[in-house]
Amino acid sequence: MSPSPARPGPMIALVIEDSRSMRAIIRQFLVELGFDVLEAENGCEGLERLRALDRVDVVLVDLNMPEMGGAEFLRIARTIPRFQQAPMMVVTTESEVSSITASIEAGTNEYLMKPFDRDGLLEKLVILGVEPGRRAA
Repeated sequence: MSPSPARPGPMIALVIEDSRSMRAIIRQFLVELGFDVLEAENGCEGLERLRALDRVDVVLVDLNMPEMGGAEFLRIARTIPRFQQAPMMVVTTESEVSSITASIEAGTNEYLMKPFDRDGLLEKLVILGVEPGRRAA
């Protein structure tokens, strides 16, 4: 897949994470990379935020959250036509093969293990084709 042409304006990231401190860390890294960041505390709130958007450049979602976890969020989000191809990344402490497999089956494009640093996040964004300064088509 070739990179999409750059479009003006900031890229939009949706971070779905129940830990306030982890959301703050991810937000800081993404802001430093030039993203506008929206946040949600669980999958239900994440779906509300997602449905209110016309587009999103990347979604980062934790697996284990109250009310609705990341795998369920992914399965539902992938049924929304405008987000079927949106880059979505699981960000979690879950390293079990079964969790990784379930995330892929639910619709994640990439998997980032906690803890991570800004460079680790950037590396995954580049793999997804979501490079700072570019927007997905």
